[in-house]
Amino acid sequence: MPINHRNFEIWTVLSFLLFVFSTALAQEPVFPSEEGMRAAFQLRARYAMTPNITYLQASGVDLKLDLYQRIDTDKPMPTLIFIHGGGWIGLNKEYSIGAFMPWVMMGWNVVNVEYRMAHVALAPAAVEDCLCALRWVAQHAKDKHFDLSRLVIAGESAGGHLALTTGLIRESAGLDRECPGVPLPHVAAVVSWFGVGDMEKLLHQDNLPPGRDDAIAWFGSMPDREAMAHRVSPIHYVRKDGPAVFLIAGNEDPILDFHQSVDMDAALKKVGEPSELMIIDHGLHGHFTPDQQITIYSKLRAFLKSNHVEVQP
Repeated sequence: MPINHRNFEIWTVLSFLLFVFSTALAQEPVFPSEEGMRAAFQLRARYAMTPNITYLQASGVDLKLDLYQRIDTDKPMPTLIFIHGGGWIGLNKEYSIGAFMPWVMMGWNVVNVEYRMAHVALAPAAVEDCLCALRWVAQHAKDKHFDLSRLVIAGESAGGHLALTTGLIRESAGLDRECPGVPLPHVAAVVSWFGVGDMEKLLHQDNLPPGRDDAIAWFGSMPDREAMAHRVSPIHYVRKDGPAVFLIAGNEDPILDFHQSVDMDAALKKVGEPSELMIIDHGLHGHFTPDQQITIYSKLRAFLKSNHVEVQP
C-alpha cells in the first residue's frame, strides 16, 4: 500500500506530542518513558486520521477538515469540532493539533476545521463555513460514528468566537445557506477559549496592541459593518434551549478584553442556560501554563459531566 505522506507527517507530530507530554509528566528530560511510547502506539491503533476532506466549496476554494476517527469501535462516539484561531485572518487547522490533543487522549472523535480567511472572503464567511462543517458532521454521523447527542464545539480566540456562533446560531438566521442539507444538529456544549462574544464591542476596543486590528480587517470596508458585527455576535443568540457553555479567559489578556467572556457568561446565566467561566489569574491570550491547563480540563470535564456529556467512553 502506498504511503500517505501527509498522513504520516501528522501522525509523526501526534506521536511527538504524546512523547513530550509523557516526558513532562514523568519529569524525564531526555527520552520519553515507556508509558509514553505505549500511549503513542496505542493511539495509532485506536485512531484513523484522514486529512483534508473537502466539506465545502465557496469563494472558489475547497475548504478542508481533518478527521481523527476512532476505529476500535463501531459505536457512535462523542465528537469534538475544533476551530483554530488567528484573528479571522491567519493561521491554519494544522496549527491547532496540540490544542485538541487532550480530547483525542480522552477517546473522542475530533473534526478539525479550516475556514475562509478575510483575504478570501469577509464576514460572515467564516461563520457560514463553520456552520457548514457542523452540517457535514450531521450528514456523516452514521458512516463516521459521530454521536450527535454528545457533540461539543471548541475553539481558541477567533476560533472561540466561531465555536460560540456555530453552537448558538439557529438555522433561521440564514447563515447556513452555503450548504443546504440535513437540519443543523443540536450542540451539547461549546468551549470558548478567550473568544469574542460581542463583535460590536471589539470593533470599538481602543486598547488593542499595534497590528492587532483583526476584527477591522475581517469586516473590511463594508458600509454596514456595525450591522454585520451585530449579526455575527454570539451574545445576541443566547437562548434557554442552547448548548451549555464553558468559557476560559486570562485577566491580563493583552489582545482581547477578558470582560468579553464575563459578559457572555452573564448573558447565558440571565436566561438560565448552563454556563461556567474560568478566569485565569495573570493569564494572557492563551499560553497558559501546564498546571493551569490541567486545572482547566479538570473543571471542564466536571462541567461536561454535570451537563450529561460523556467525557471518557
